Amino acid sequence: MNLDSRIKFRHLLCFLEIARQGSFAKAADTLSISQPAISKTLKELEDLLQTRLFDRDKSGVELTAAGVRFMRYAGPCVQALRDGVSSLRGEPHEAPQVRIGVLSTVESQLLPEVLCRLHARHAALVVSVATGPGAYLLAQLHVGELDLVIGRMTDSPQIQGLSFEHLYSESMTLVVRPGHPLLEARPLNAEQVGACPWVLPLAGTTIRKHADSLFVQCAITPSAQRLETLSPTLSRRYVASSDAIWVAPRDAVQRDIATGQLYELDLGVHEPGGSVGICRNAALPLSLPAQWLCEVVREVAAQYEQSSTVP
Repeated sequence: MNLDSRIKFRHLLCFLEIARQGSFAKAADTLSISQPAISKTLKELEDLLQTRLFDRDKSGVELTAAGVRFMRYAGPCVQALRDGVSSLRGEPHEAPQVRIGVLSTVESQLLPEVLCRLHARHAALVVSVATGPGAYLLAQLHVGELDLVIGRMTDSPQIQGLSFEHLYSESMTLVVRPGHPLLEARPLNAEQVGACPWVLPLAGTTIRKHADSLFVQCAITPSAQRLETLSPTLSRRYVASSDAIWVAPRDAVQRDIATGQLYELDLGVHEPGGSVGICRNAALPLSLPAQWLCEVVREVAAQYEQSSTVP
């Protein structure tokens, strides 16, 4: 089938921005056009493709299965054109760059180790790091604005159309400040634990599903007093100044536990852990800097996997 010459660059930009924002109104604001104009542009594209690209409801818009397939190619297509234009306008000796999305599960420990090794080998490399919920980062990966996303993502519906490379498994743990009342309680019971304030990942995220699974295994009913965040820094500071219990990925708190700044609560149940890995858009060839990054991530992750299997 020949490409329909009536499909224009503006159609692709419109489609990608709606997918990124999950809202016609936000997409219109970003593109500085009216909402009726963006609706009209999308309708033109759907008519040309003879398929519906989004499902619409009161909460916003969501890609259809056809929309997910189309985005796998539309995003890299637009990004490739942008890169081509940038190569003509950019400085001749511009430093190589890799753009990555990082989930909170790897932000505290794995990523700093990776960056130190990477910059030791490639001094002139720019690493641009975006953080946030997995769904947001994967949407950026779909449209070609990120080269890679690293973290727990295997349960996310947005991973459809992307490739995932498993690196290691990471379990969840419960941690509290030094001197917390529960550290003296013997034995711990579910009612005491559940009555404390909680620090939890955001509802709807992959890591929150693992936290909820831990509650079920331990028969804990968490109190209504809770902080929901993906920020390790905020979580750490809040727990340090309160009696809250933080349900945290082990990578995020391993160093704090080793230095005595946080203590684990042993409930006798260990959540099996989620798969941490590298996600990429298989429709877009990896740049050389992205390949460098993957190489170092695999090295560091291999050490994590080995340490987790040592008896």
